[in-house]
Amino acid sequence: LDQTFKVMSQEATKLSLAFSRVPLTSAEDCQKLSEDVQNAILAVATVYYWLPKGQGTTLRKMVRDATTEVVEGMIQLTETILSAPLESLSQEQLISTGGVWEACEQVSNLPRDNQAAVASALAACLGVVKDALEEMEHALVEGQDPYSDIMEDEELGFRGNRDTYWSEADRKLLSSCMGLMKASKACLKKVLGVVKAYGKTDSPEQIAQLDDLADIANEISPSVDELALSMYPPMNQLAVRLNAAKLASVLKKVLEITKTSHVCPPSEEGWVQFLTGAVDHNMNKIKNFTQGQL
Repeated sequence: LDQTFKVMSQEATKLSLAFSRVPLTSAEDCQKLSEDVQNAILAVATVYYWLPKGQGTTLRKMVRDATTEVVEGMIQLTETILSAPLESLSQEQLISTGGVWEACEQVSNLPRDNQAAVASALAACLGVVKDALEEMEHALVEGQDPYSDIMEDEELGFRGNRDTYWSEADRKLLSSCMGLMKASKACLKKVLGVVKAYGKTDSPEQIAQLDDLADIANEISPSVDELALSMYPPMNQLAVRLNAAKLASVLKKVLEITKTSHVCPPSEEGWVQFLTGAVDHNMNKIKNFTQGQL
């Protein structure tokens, strides 16, 4: 894959240079250039298809995304050349060529096995959850009005609308929702740690277990986002309860899959139990606070 990406990068350079100056490239040379580009694309696609599915779907998806990016970059470069004036190297052509180079260089950052691929996917999820949590913490620290950073509308005047504020009952519910979001962050952090420490790719079963973890963990960040969005005023407490229940269900599934997989030796079972308890505790409090909404 490394070799085919290098060839693709070189073909992009050759193609770009050929159409960056006069006199124009001959029809014969154009034909040769086109064939070389086509062969480079076919080589990249072929090597991707050589990667056995048994090596892990998470790894395969990352390699597929990188391959797609390279091919799409080459398509864009070709389209830019076809639509640009022939007498000069346009800014768009330079940007498109650089785009192909950048996409080709990404091969060096690709994970080498499914353990590294799953660790990379978990780290990306953790980053999104951290951002959502920080944003919500910031909104709560801002005081009673989470929209205080939005400029006042001249026509509407001052925001006297209670829809932009949290009530006392809302704030009690928010505390448990924040507990659930913090549990999401802790869960991803811990799972990432055990995947890095104990994750193996020696057997099809181990590879499949890692894929299962990545698949369910991918559901955490969208669930955290949905909960966070429903927490802003005017708060519909029933919607908050439903989104919290969905997140709690995903977290418990992640913890369950972790506990039964090879990445969780007996020494790691303590935190799995602790976080399961934390999820249940916060969810029970959310249910109590919203009982009247049912």
